[in-house]
Amino acid sequence: MSVLNVRPARDCRYDVLGLGEVMLRLDPGEGRIRSARTLHTWEGGGEYNVARGLRKVFGLRAGIVTALVDNPVGRLVEELILAGGVDTSLIQWRDDDGIGRTVRNGLNFTERGFGVRGAVGVSDRGQTAISQLGHEDVDWEHVFGESGVRWLHTGGIYAGLSDVAAQNLLAAVRTARKHGTVVSYDLNYRPSLWRSIGGQERAQEVNREIAPHVDVMIGNEEDFTAALGFAVEGVDEDLTDLDAGRFGAMIDDVVETFPHLRVVGTTLRSVRTATLNDWGAIAWSAATGVVRSAHRESLEILDRVGGGDSFASGLVYGLMSGADLQTAVDYGAAHGALAMTTPGDTSGASRAEVITLAEGGSARVQR
Repeated sequence: MSVLNVRPARDCRYDVLGLGEVMLRLDPGEGRIRSARTLHTWEGGGEYNVARGLRKVFGLRAGIVTALVDNPVGRLVEELILAGGVDTSLIQWRDDDGIGRTVRNGLNFTERGFGVRGAVGVSDRGQTAISQLGHEDVDWEHVFGESGVRWLHTGGIYAGLSDVAAQNLLAAVRTARKHGTVVSYDLNYRPSLWRSIGGQERAQEVNREIAPHVDVMIGNEEDFTAALGFAVEGVDEDLTDLDAGRFGAMIDDVVETFPHLRVVGTTLRSVRTATLNDWGAIAWSAATGVVRSAHRESLEILDRVGGGDSFASGLVYGLMSGADLQTAVDYGAAHGALAMTTPGDTSGASRAEVITLAEGGSARVQR
């Protein structure tokens, strides 16, 4: 039984809309950023990755609200978004000043890591176009009231870009809920985003203002602590000791503070090496209590970036399709596991592969 009421597809232009920054990812493959001579290009962004997964993997109608500079780099990002099947009609384009003094496109250099060498991300996103996109720049009433959106996904990465971004996000989620759109929010705490603007204290102030307008809250244990101020007692930093009981105790505190929340979900990751992680997920609803996915020990990782976003898109797909919470969290954990077997932020899995793995399938050869 579904734990959410989602608007009918016939009443909406979009099944899902992402709101956030889309960056150009520059990837040295198996090498290091500092010695790279060739870089592979991908598109990526915490909020966008979820919308892209719901379109490319699960076949839903997805769009992205973001802003890019109208220059060759911005158009490359657009080309990559189009290849992922995501609608680009809500992208806001900004004039190029020639050198990026006033407005820029975001860049993200990413090393995948291997063995004892962890993954590394170096972002270059100051003064990006999306960080300057104000609530007056987007007609949210038209987007949610006239076009219609069944589900909005956004998150703490976008909220941390600037005060302008946080206020635009707040306007979006308020308008979305006014028109019956389900809102999911991935806390996605990134210390580098908040360090120079108030750290965890500021992150908690911003996220606690947004949280009352959210239906589905997603994050790992660190996110709930750093971004909202909640903590699980007796849990080590890599979550190897996290169990349903202690997670449930934290959730009691979360939903007591934000009683409108319908679903709360978290990934469980224990890092043995950069290429071997224990992986799973937990989710909660009032109707079900805490449910837990299969826990995959020593999961082999090719590229861990985007695994959490793919968990989110699998979870959202399950909830949108009317599945019960156990099935939805199984889809999320399976999709996250599959996404980390291919390079890039976004998923290379298929819906059939996700469902097969969620139902207990193996890696046996398919002929």
